[in-house]
Amino acid sequence: MKNTPLSPRPLSHLSDAPRRVLSAAQLRAHGVPAAEVSAQSRAGGPWQQVLPGVYLLHPGPPTSEERLHAALLYTGRRPGPADAPGFGDSMITGLAALALYRFSSAPPLLSLDRIDVLVPRTRRLRSTGFVRIVRATQELPVPQEVTELPVAPVARALADAVAQLSDAHTVRRLLTEAVREGHCEPTAVVRELSRARLLSRPHVVDAVDSLLAEGRALAEERLYEMVRTYALPDPLWNVDLRLPGGPHLGGVDAYWPDHAVAVELDTRAPRQDDDALWSEYTRKREHLERLGITVVHITPGKLREAMEQQAIVVRTALMAADDRAPAAYVVVLPR
Repeated sequence: MKNTPLSPRPLSHLSDAPRRVLSAAQLRAHGVPAAEVSAQSRAGGPWQQVLPGVYLLHPGPPTSEERLHAALLYTGRRPGPADAPGFGDSMITGLAALALYRFSSAPPLLSLDRIDVLVPRTRRLRSTGFVRIVRATQELPVPQEVTELPVAPVARALADAVAQLSDAHTVRRLLTEAVREGHCEPTAVVRELSRARLLSRPHVVDAVDSLLAEGRALAEERLYEMVRTYALPDPLWNVDLRLPGGPHLGGVDAYWPDHAVAVELDTRAPRQDDDALWSEYTRKREHLERLGITVVHITPGKLREAMEQQAIVVRTALMAADDRAPAAYVVVLPR
């Protein structure tokens, strides 16, 4: 039994629709038979096939929004109601995603020759036309909704963009903007770059070093802001701790000597030596705490998203100083 309505609506209702990109399945659901689709899409006709199984219901070039919808319809290929988006599990990634996130360092959508679309690794799709297929090597990330479209999270979109870029300046600008504008944390970016096996490329490593420096500077500014905003006592900033005549204990980002409380920002990035870095950090923290020094561990993400809560944690540690045994005397030196 065919699903074609007995009295199909005139084709003008499709060409006048706000969204004039439809898949073959959606056109069938609208009651347009395949023969009519072919007739309308002939050279010089009112429609055009922009991708396999995807039609633009007007002559002339597609807009940037129509290209995005067409790319998702091609990669989605999920039958459904006539007005359903039909995007399936696919999502925009790479430079097109960064343009949707309004990265000033990303090129405009219309200037992109290709739109990257992230799909499950099991999908049998090939890159074609203006669509480049990016297959997930692991589970798909949860997409963000941007302009009603599924878009890969910023860190994943960055990794997919960097994979196609060889210009060191462009890579550095994209990574720096991601952190400076608060789109994501440096650790999330480096994690995705590591998963994509991009950290062996020299220009990416250089950009990551700049990214981590930018991330640490922003985290330090937020730490200063936390102390000022929540009227915490002024600490000694960026100091090294050492036992008198003894070994170096390590550096901390803030230290209250009268309370024996230290704050350390965790700006580590997940690289191959992450386990070694974490072990070194843990040894330092345990050593300081054996000497009676309370170490408050704060990540840049916690400072950005829950500054007041972190201020309460630090204030509680300062107030608890009188209830603890006196800490060992340590020498404080500028770092």
